[in-house]
Amino acid sequence: MTDRQIMDIANVVHKKTLIIDTHVDIPDTNYATEVLDPGIDNPKLKCDLVKMNKGGIDGVFLAAYVKQKERNEQGYKDAYGSAIAQLEAMHRLTEKMYPDRCELATSTAGVERIAEAGKKAIMVGIENGFAIGKDLSKIEEFYNLGVRYITLGHNGHNDICDSCKPNEKLGDKGSEHDGLSEFGREVVAEMNRLGVIADVSHISEKSLYDVVEVSGAPVIASHSGCLALWDHPRNLNDKQLKVLAKNGGVIQIVAVAGFLIEDSPQRGKAVSDVAEQLDQGTIETPQFIEKMKEIDAKYPPAADVDVFVDHIEHAVKVAGIDHVGIGSDFDGGGGIPGFNDHSEALNVTIELVRRGYSEDDIIKIWGGNFLRVWTEVEKVAQELQRGSENG
Repeated sequence: MTDRQIMDIANVVHKKTLIIDTHVDIPDTNYATEVLDPGIDNPKLKCDLVKMNKGGIDGVFLAAYVKQKERNEQGYKDAYGSAIAQLEAMHRLTEKMYPDRCELATSTAGVERIAEAGKKAIMVGIENGFAIGKDLSKIEEFYNLGVRYITLGHNGHNDICDSCKPNEKLGDKGSEHDGLSEFGREVVAEMNRLGVIADVSHISEKSLYDVVEVSGAPVIASHSGCLALWDHPRNLNDKQLKVLAKNGGVIQIVAVAGFLIEDSPQRGKAVSDVAEQLDQGTIETPQFIEKMKEIDAKYPPAADVDVFVDHIEHAVKVAGIDHVGIGSDFDGGGGIPGFNDHSEALNVTIELVRRGYSEDDIIKIWGGNFLRVWTEVEKVAQELQRGSENG
């Protein structure tokens, strides 16, 4: 096919597809205020309502990122408070600022209804089960606030599971629980009961296997890459991909350059230094954005849309077309040349068409597979609740 033919096909498919991005961070609790307005084409955001509209994005999971800190009374209190404040910001977006342009979606049926009405579906996740602390009742509290997935861990072990990146500053050893803790097993069971998706991005290899073994519903990796293409601790190896597929779950391929291909040592060090200096990981605060502009100009990222789709393609070959999707991690470190914000989403579809993916394949990758998993999670919860009611 010629470039013109590829472009024409991609435009048609993109418009027909219900497009979901399963992982976007909000920078801080100023989100959905005049200080950080997602209703304009905001230079401080890679995901806003304007860019979503331009790129044909129908819905996003906004993640309340909770930094892993010491597991003591103050640490648990801070983690919970951080999650609640961010969830309030997400509700502020949909209920007060722009109810005519977006709406909170708490079910797959809700996503489809909202998209058909011409609005953007805003879904809610929590990144790091540390927000739960040791209190199982908080899962239901978060569920009632709209949370539909929880990333069980982050950078550092918590009470639920081991992380793929132990935090030495917090005293982490290589492993603390040998995967999922006993409390973690209770957490997964409660998430199954309520209909909250278990997200295995950020957790250790053994933790992932344990979650899949314990969960009665499919699980997701909301924003991860493929270890076979780049040996990074945040990526999943082929065995993990196969286990995820057998479970019925999906890997949502991430658009963080450093997870996709080896960056130059200079760029890698510069990004690490900035993240450590700002003590907030790669969540894209205004300070981080300005620093990254300087780094990008001096040390351009090695990844691009072609490399990003390489990871999609590898995951499809190993796990199957029914088990791969997209979770950009925009505003949390995500963004590569050609897919640097949601306005450029069509470029991904163009590359998929160029490589021979069919319309049905692209529909699955851009949201169909994830919605299938979510539907199954909802069914499992309904069955468990009916079983409980029947004694």
